[in-house]
Amino acid sequence: MKKKHVAPIHIFVRRLLRNLVIGFGILVCSLGIGMIGYSHFEQMNWVDAYINASMILSGMGPVDVLHTEGGKLFAGTYALFSGVVFLVVIAIIIAPVFHRFMHKFQIKDSE
Repeated sequence: MKKKHVAPIHIFVRRLLRNLVIGFGILVCSLGIGMIGYSHFEQMNWVDAYINASMILSGMGPVDVLHTEGGKLFAGTYALFSGVVFLVVIAIIIAPVFHRFMHKFQIKDSE
C-alpha cells in the first residue's frame, strides 16, 4: 500500500488563509445585504443600517426599534439568514484544520 503523507505546514497555512479570506468575504457580503435592507425598508442612514446589520449578523439583535412591516419582515428573515451564514463561515474556516486532523488520524491508524 502506498504511504500517505500529511501536507507540509506551508500548504496547510495557505489553505487556512484562503478559507479565512473566503469566510471574511461571505461576512462582508452578508453585512452589505443587511445594510441595504435596513436602508431600504427602514430608511436608516448607512451608519444606523451598519450597526443594526452587524448586531444581527453577530447574534446580538437589532439596536433600533423597527417601524415598518417590511422592516420587521426583513429583520426576521435577515436574522435567520445570519444564523445560517454563521454556521457556514465557521465550517469554511475550520475545514482545513479538520481535514488535516483526519489525515493525521488516518495515517496513524493505518501504520
